Amino acid sequence: MSETKGDSQAKSFTAEEIGKHNTRDDVWIVISNKVYNVTNFLDEHPGGEEVILENAGKDATNDFDDIGHSEDAREMLKDYLIGELKGAPPTGAQGAKGSADSHLRSQQNK
Repeated sequence: MSETKGDSQAKSFTAEEIGKHNTRDDVWIVISNKVYNVTNFLDEHPGGEEVILENAGKDATNDFDDIGHSEDAREMLKDYLIGELKGAPPTGAQGAKGSADSHLRSQQNK
């Protein structure tokens, strides 16, 4: 599956799917139930890449709002929008939990 920058088609992603995108080379975040691929923004982020990487694969809404981003920053998000969150928001352990759940389901189906 490939997502293009600024792709605003109504794609939906689960927390499990989002949680898998948590590395420096593949960073998705959720802000206000919208999913963003911010991989190409890491080097440009004025606050440094670390703060984004801390939220990689997770819901970053609280951190984003707490910082008090400018209206320009909020407008820039549109360039990285790839879809919407389907279901509950991802948490820090979601990627690992999702993998474990998948493994358990595959074992039960045998």
